[in-house]
Amino acid sequence: MRIHNLAAGRAGVFALAWMCATGGTAAAQWLTLPLPGTPRTPDGKANLNAPAPRTPDGKTDLSGIWRADSPRYNDNLLPAGVEAPMLPQAAATYKRRVETLGYNRPMTYCMPHGVPDAMTVVGLPFKILQMPGVTVLLFEEFHKYRQVHTDGRQLPVDPDPAWYGYSVGRWDGDTFVVETAGFKEGSWLDNSGHPHTEALRTTERFRRLNFGRMEVTATIDDPKAYSRPWTSQTMGFVLQPDTELLEHLCENNRSLESLQRYWEGKGQAAPPTTGKE
Repeated sequence: MRIHNLAAGRAGVFALAWMCATGGTAAAQWLTLPLPGTPRTPDGKANLNAPAPRTPDGKTDLSGIWRADSPRYNDNLLPAGVEAPMLPQAAATYKRRVETLGYNRPMTYCMPHGVPDAMTVVGLPFKILQMPGVTVLLFEEFHKYRQVHTDGRQLPVDPDPAWYGYSVGRWDGDTFVVETAGFKEGSWLDNSGHPHTEALRTTERFRRLNFGRMEVTATIDDPKAYSRPWTSQTMGFVLQPDTELLEHLCENNRSLESLQRYWEGKGQAAPPTTGKE
């Protein structure tokens, strides 16, 4: 199905939602400190074009603080001109979210972004800590984290559903492949509102191109929401050198009542849907 882009209107409502769900930190990083192990140019600046670092066992080291190089991944996970193969119920949910410019967006209730869009939040970076046996993603937004186990374990069978699911990782050459399952229904795949169910399984592929750039793709496999698996656009990330994450909390949702009145007005013209939003 085709949903027309309502970018101008969505931007205003999203700005309101962002204000109600954002804590007291500014988007820009202000901490500056020279971190050891950072390659330098002759003038002392971080050399982002230097080769990607390696761990002692020869694998690419993904460690560092990263931010998305474009807001488009967060707005719509799919490549330009491509539509997700949604089943009817998912299509109805998505249509309602688009027509209401974000009905029941999780962040307006101080709920975090999900997988993979937690990495793509504009202005809020994330940190990768790559260690033997586990790789950890620390998100500045709401001080969240994900663990990707690399100790050879398999994904759990019938786990207690979790917002970020359960993740295991392996290396395919220089690409770090992360499989995640066991999701709790409720998060969105992107800000335009692509839904998922508890049957969701994601496969993310991380590849560090050099010291300062990384690319990630995510394959979405949810047989209860989509007729077949589909893959995101290639998402680009830029290293944030010589800095650290800041505290970020969802301290209030002062604009929630205004958003609810707006959604209710839009919802009168939208067909009802069933299932979780």
